[in-house]
Amino acid sequence: MIPHIHARTFGSGPRPALAIHCSLGHSGVWRGVAQSMGDRLTLYAYDLPNHGKSGDWDGQGVMHDTATAMALRVMDDIGTEPIDIIGHSFGATVALRLAIEHAPRVRSVAMYEPVYFAPIIADDPDFGPNYKRDTTDFDAAIDAGDTEAAARAFNRAWAEGPAWDNIPAQSRAYMVDRIHFVRHSAPFLIDDSAGLLAPGRFEQASMPALLMGGAASRWAAPVNDAIARRLPRVTSHVFDGVGHMGPITHPDTVAQVWHTFLSAV
Repeated sequence: MIPHIHARTFGSGPRPALAIHCSLGHSGVWRGVAQSMGDRLTLYAYDLPNHGKSGDWDGQGVMHDTATAMALRVMDDIGTEPIDIIGHSFGATVALRLAIEHAPRVRSVAMYEPVYFAPIIADDPDFGPNYKRDTTDFDAAIDAGDTEAAARAFNRAWAEGPAWDNIPAQSRAYMVDRIHFVRHSAPFLIDDSAGLLAPGRFEQASMPALLMGGAASRWAAPVNDAIARRLPRVTSHVFDGVGHMGPITHPDTVAQVWHTFLSAV
C-alpha cells in the first residue's frame, strides 16, 4: 500500500523536475538547489516513506518498491510528459530505478552519489567485505536495538556537518526515529531486489544521465564508476572539496553542474 505522500514545489519555471532526497532527510533539503536554479524549473520534491510529513512504510514487501511507487504517483500528478529527475544518495537510487524501469517517463536523470552498492559488489569481490567492516558499528547498534548509537555511527560515516553532539537535539531525534530506514534499504541497495543487474536492464535507461560525486566522499568513486560503466549515455562530474552531502552543503555548486547538463538535454 502506498502511504500518504507529502510533496512540495520550488520555483515556477516552465520545465518540471522531480527531486528525491537522501535517507534521514526530507523534501525541504532541495530548497538551496531550487533557489540556485532560479526560474528555470518547477521542482517537485516529496518526502520518502517514514520521512517528513509522508506516511510510514507498512513493512510489507520491499521498502524501496514503496519509495519508487510514491515517486511514480508524484510524477502522475505532474503530468504525462517526460520529466527531468534528480536524486541524492538513497533518493538517487530511486531516480536510477525510475530511469531503468520507466524510461519513457524520464527526460534525463541526475544522481548525486547513489548508494546502490550492488553493481560494485558484483564487480569487485573486495568491496562487500570492506564495506561491511567499515559499517560494523552501525550494524552492531541496530542489532542491539540501540537506535541512537546506530544514528551516531551512520552520521559519522556519511555526514560532513557538525559532530553528533553538536547537532540540535530535534535533528538528532529525527534521525534516531528513522534509522531503521537504512537497514530496510538493504534488500535493494545491496541485494538488488529489483533485478536491475540482469542483462539488458541498464540499457533501458537510454536518456542522458549525470552522475555526480564529491572527491571527499568515502565510497562514492567506486560506486559511481560501477554504475557509469553500465549506463549507455552518462556524464560524470566530481566536486573537489565536497563530500556525500553535496546537494545540502554546496547547493549552488551542484545546481550549476546540473543546469549545464540540463541545458544540453
